[in-house]
Amino acid sequence: MLFPTPRLSPNDERVLAEIDSMRESLRHQVQAAPATWVDGLRKYLTADAVAASNSIEGFRVSTIDAQDLIAGERDVEVSAENRDETLAYQRMMTYVQTLHDVVDFRYDKGLLNGMHWMLQGHRHSPRRPSGQWRRGPVYVTDPRDPSVAAYTAPDADLVPGLMTELVDWLNADDDGSALVKAAMAHLNLVSIHPWPDGNGRMSRSLQTLLIAREGILAPEFSSVEAWLGRPGNTWEYYRQLSDRGSSYRPDQDVTQWLRFNLGAYHQQAQTVQGRWDRSAAVWEQLETATTELGLDPRTVSALHDVAMTGRLRRARYEQAEGLSTQQAQRDLRDLGTLGLLVASGRTRARVYVAGPQFPEQALTTAQTPMTLTDPYAA
Repeated sequence: MLFPTPRLSPNDERVLAEIDSMRESLRHQVQAAPATWVDGLRKYLTADAVAASNSIEGFRVSTIDAQDLIAGERDVEVSAENRDETLAYQRMMTYVQTLHDVVDFRYDKGLLNGMHWMLQGHRHSPRRPSGQWRRGPVYVTDPRDPSVAAYTAPDADLVPGLMTELVDWLNADDDGSALVKAAMAHLNLVSIHPWPDGNGRMSRSLQTLLIAREGILAPEFSSVEAWLGRPGNTWEYYRQLSDRGSSYRPDQDVTQWLRFNLGAYHQQAQTVQGRWDRSAAVWEQLETATTELGLDPRTVSALHDVAMTGRLRRARYEQAEGLSTQQAQRDLRDLGTLGLLVASGRTRARVYVAGPQFPEQALTTAQTPMTLTDPYAA
């Protein structure tokens, strides 16, 4: 038995309609915007989702470090474990993103186990196999006391049947909201806890996959993983899961879980729109500044990256503009001579940050915080 999907209240329907409206508006903006800075935003949002979802499990890598790792940088100051977890999750999420428009797509156990192998294959062992259902009990321990089981998953011999039921439900046609179904898929998978490890990230990834398959927006613009990874939200996320009880009890009302997810969708849509607006404004301001200085228009992307993320590595600029290493080095050296950028570090570990002559208006715009509204407080 799976958790039944709650009936939406008029207030829930209002919030869902607002989410749909924001996402539809953003879809039109994405289609109309220049490719260069939008591609940079896509990469940032992907790195943000990877870093945030991993942080929920205790793997701490900043979004900018995750972005550098994903770009292929080797000299990033993170532990080997955090590097491995970041790159594994990124590979799995990249696969999820590519599935958004597969014509003959179907959910099946092989797909889910394959995704789990991408995520956990580097940790595979006979005792804790990856890409296979668990063979014994699994517990979620209380973060305050690891000797206490906050949640005990269903017996291992029940997992194949529960996963068959989940896959059938995922493939069933229905007329409801994809966002609602994605939230329920997350809850069902994390409650079944079919693998020895990686269940939380797999459940959040399944949620992202269902949203991606909806086709309204590319998954990097739709995932709520970054929102869930914020410290206060992570605490509430755990509380929502703990409210379901210490064992598998799907015969209960999970309206609060659904509302928590609708609130997450709403605030993440606000967050992405806010970053979109700041990115567009910063790009325009930097275009004006570089034109006045007589710089090549391509240097805008280097300055934009610094304004929006705080720093830049040569390889990222090189990739973004399709330059040779020599061209990228020359551009960055010229920006340094003008005082727009300042280099820090040596050789491959070198990063560039804003210099004393960096356009102040662009930095102010990039660093101005936004305010999020609670859709259920309206």
